[in-house]
Amino acid sequence: MSSPSYLRKNISLAWPLALNGLLMQSMLMIDTLLVSPLGEVPLAALGIASAILAFMLGVQMALANGTQLILSRAVGSGKSDSLTKGFWAGLGINLAVALAFCVFMYGFGQSIVTALSDDLLLQQQTKGYLDLAIILVPCTAIAQVLIALFNSRDKSKIPLKGYLIEMPVNAVLSYFLIHGVSSFQGMGVEGAALGSVLAIMIRLFYLSVCLKIDRTLNLSFTSNVSAFLRSVRLHSVEIFPFAANITILQIGISVYQLLYSQLSINAYAAIILIMPWVRGGSQFVASWAHASAISISQSIGSKKLDDLSENINKSIDVAVIVSVICAGLFAVLYFFVPSIYPDLEAETYLALSVIAPLYIFLPIVRGYNTVHGHILRSLGKTTSVFKINFIGQWVISIPLCALIILYFDASIFWAFAVQPFEEMMKALPFRQLARRSVKEFDQVKMDELMYDEDA
Repeated sequence: MSSPSYLRKNISLAWPLALNGLLMQSMLMIDTLLVSPLGEVPLAALGIASAILAFMLGVQMALANGTQLILSRAVGSGKSDSLTKGFWAGLGINLAVALAFCVFMYGFGQSIVTALSDDLLLQQQTKGYLDLAIILVPCTAIAQVLIALFNSRDKSKIPLKGYLIEMPVNAVLSYFLIHGVSSFQGMGVEGAALGSVLAIMIRLFYLSVCLKIDRTLNLSFTSNVSAFLRSVRLHSVEIFPFAANITILQIGISVYQLLYSQLSINAYAAIILIMPWVRGGSQFVASWAHASAISISQSIGSKKLDDLSENINKSIDVAVIVSVICAGLFAVLYFFVPSIYPDLEAETYLALSVIAPLYIFLPIVRGYNTVHGHILRSLGKTTSVFKINFIGQWVISIPLCALIILYFDASIFWAFAVQPFEEMMKALPFRQLARRSVKEFDQVKMDELMYDEDA
């Protein structure tokens, strides 16, 4: 595929992915905006509960992203049997993990919440949110695999339409469930959880209908138990390392969030308010990275790799440009924060101002690493990417953040500065690994990635 054609294909795939990501992040923004008038304690409860749920949702997304690369190779090869086996294996794995998490939370949810806060009111509101929001987990497991299927077939507009349906439903339902209407007094922070659950059920129904009416796709389950288990095993061998790679980053973000909860209530509230914007902004470059990985995987499946090196370089260049634009938008956001959140305490506004240079700079270096990570995973370098992420985040950055907050009792600036520091440490190793991997990629390595044709 020529470089201009590659860029056009990626753009057509990436922009719905970007909007998907923005709308997904906007659900948390909606909850944050609607809960913020209730005060700092409900806002903190939402933050703690969201950090716990974000861990599981991150695992689900990671598993689905691994499945997405397998399905993309199957699409590139043109073999429908590989696509069918990959879909059912991915769905079975994701659902099994989701149900295991639900069982764990029902058994140990209260102990986790108690360990995270000594405030009884905060504990009560956090647990109330989690008890309802846990229903999201199995629904999201199914939805993520369906989205992976549509994306791998270059139909990323279908998931986009699903989010366009879900977002206004979520906003309206959450508003009335949180604040009440007429004689109904509202449920407070728990209403935000219930609104999200009802909205995602509607989106899941839409995705299922779209799959059902697609006459070009036959996903009838025809395998016997032995063949299905073999497919699940082969699928797991690839996606669990992939999932561990992405999950380690998601868990790290959750750990950062939990460490920040040990700051003052105003400092923590400031981070809770700004992080949905940071995550939302990162969706632009992340979506471009996903599109690049899908296109590369499809090329591997079709065994057309003549322009591999050139297309990868183009993907990196575009990712850098998008990241710089996101940083500029965050700089503009800084001036509108008081208008967006008009009812906060003065200490919270001060904390938001202190960390502004950090959240403006963060997307530049994080975007550079994101596109390298996704491209390398599509080339089969999942283990190497995992090592870079694990050392940068878990060996160095998270212990440093814990030391800054728990031992030195430093300000919010130094606590938040650890995140851009982590990304800066990982940038050079990612670049060196990418150059070496592209140079060494050959027919043998491509055949190793096509194991699913014989599953």
